Amino acid sequence: MKARETMKEITCRDMLRGNLELLLLSTLNEESKYGYLIQQSLREGSMGEIDVKAGTLYPILHKLETAKLVKSRWDDSTGRRRKWYELTPTGRRRLKRLIEQWNRYSQCVDRFLEPAIG
Repeated sequence: MKARETMKEITCRDMLRGNLELLLLSTLNEESKYGYLIQQSLREGSMGEIDVKAGTLYPILHKLETAKLVKSRWDDSTGRRRKWYELTPTGRRRLKRLIEQWNRYSQCVDRFLEPAIG
């Protein structure tokens, strides 16, 4: 193992896939965004460690929209027609539950890792 491996090298795709809904909803928590801005927020928020491709992002956004967790609207005020996504009240409640679940899970994992860290 290299002295300093990046998350990209050590993170299992299943880990990201299992948490992508949480990350996407969190990204939309403060403001609506179109697809590229969502990708950029994930990259910047993770310091370049999470890079979600459009082929992964848009099907999940459509799934979230079908579940009424996000809603979308078309807008061309930026000079280009873009589909903007924003959280619905149901999406905000779901985000809150996912955050609570994540916190419980990460605390549990931390308890297991603490002895190994020293």
